[in-house]
Amino acid sequence: MSALEFDIVIRNAEVIDGTGSTPYRADIGIANQKIAAIAKPNSLIAPQILNANGLVVAPGFIDVHTHDDREVLDHPAMHPKLTQGVTTVITGNCGISLAPWLADRDIPAPLNLIGQRADYRYASVADYVAAVRAAAPAVNVGILVGHSTLRLNAMSELNCVANQEEIAHMQALLAEGMQAGALGFSSGLFYQTSQAADNGEVITLAKVAAAAGGVYTSHIRDEYNGVLDALKEACDAGLAAQAPVILSHHKCAGPANWGRTVETLAYITERRAQQPLGLDAYPYTAGSTVLDPDYVDGVIRIMLSFSMPYPEMAGRDLADIAADWGVDQKEAARRLHPAGAVYFQMREDDVQRVLSYPHTMIGSDGLPHDSHPHPRLWGAFPRVLGHYCREQKLFTLAEAVHKMTGLSAQHFGLQQRGKIALNYWADLVIFDPATISDLATFSQPKQAAQGIYWVLVNGEVALNADGPTGHRNGQVLNRNSEQLSADVST
Repeated sequence: MSALEFDIVIRNAEVIDGTGSTPYRADIGIANQKIAAIAKPNSLIAPQILNANGLVVAPGFIDVHTHDDREVLDHPAMHPKLTQGVTTVITGNCGISLAPWLADRDIPAPLNLIGQRADYRYASVADYVAAVRAAAPAVNVGILVGHSTLRLNAMSELNCVANQEEIAHMQALLAEGMQAGALGFSSGLFYQTSQAADNGEVITLAKVAAAAGGVYTSHIRDEYNGVLDALKEACDAGLAAQAPVILSHHKCAGPANWGRTVETLAYITERRAQQPLGLDAYPYTAGSTVLDPDYVDGVIRIMLSFSMPYPEMAGRDLADIAADWGVDQKEAARRLHPAGAVYFQMREDDVQRVLSYPHTMIGSDGLPHDSHPHPRLWGAFPRVLGHYCREQKLFTLAEAVHKMTGLSAQHFGLQQRGKIALNYWADLVIFDPATISDLATFSQPKQAAQGIYWVLVNGEVALNADGPTGHRNGQVLNRNSEQLSADVST
């Protein structure tokens, strides 16, 4: 191809292609939003040259576990994700999705993590897809349909198993969502909105997703003492529904369970021999969700991420708030409700063991609407590459990139994404492997990463060394024959 036939050339880069293979040096030519050439270094020309000498080019990172359902609409520039090299987000995790639901009541936890009553205004996934396309986010968006959201549509009381009429209602809504392009079905049996559901209810819905080629992602019922039983429940549901399973943010929570990832990963390996099964994790010893007094034990540190009645308390430790008020931490948690919190509930060796597991994908699980969010919202992917890869040497750089690109695309069926190859969409990140790192901290969480030079989304430069360019070229990743499949064999 001549210079006029390429829109952009990335020159003389170290190519880490997303497969885990050995890096190599090359030029990459981009035309019509796709990778049009991979050639020997310094051999391609174009009107726009990105000089990547001394830098790595990798597929754009795929954040498989987000709660960006509303963020892609309200803040489509998507700075927290773009600045860490993320080019695709998957929304609707943990049974929580913004669609389908025309809210007819106050929003219960955990759905209040992503929106209030006025935000739940999409009667169908198709309506939500249209809204995302109109917002034109800077990153690609894949959608999961949440179990709790379906239950709120079909059930007036959530503290029981759904009856057949209610299940049929949920099945119809989910079938519409799959037809509109959703990637699958998610559950969060840990949360009160879905705790009363039995596995039979989950299976009937997972079957709908599976019939359309979708996945079943599970925030399991118990990540604490009952973690093994909860893993079995999730795997059994996928097996019965013939749906590939993805275990969300795998962990062993609480001091009584520290060290048990030896058991849980062994169990996951055993089940992988029987069924398609993957998992994701974030690179921190703290998680973040709603503030629940039942999980306030006075032992682990808990930091407030937001409080509706006491917004000025965000960023403070619950223990300090309780001391100021002269009450115990459980009472303080009750007064702060509705609220969110960061729970320092894991141990470092467990986190490293899960991250090192060959089949673990990376997901941020960030909560973009928290006033004082967990730093994973801005730093998860650079933290893997900098702290855990370069400094802790848990894996090679090629292996680290695979966990956030090719492996993720395979599990979620994203065709022509997650790999540097001819005719793949030009979702690319160019970074310095010697300096890439997260700057977001628990005290200062809204800090962009360093060491990223360019991010391209569908062939357009969305971020350069000066920051976001303003180009918003993301697509909704519909389930269709050109873009999606259900290959989760890796």
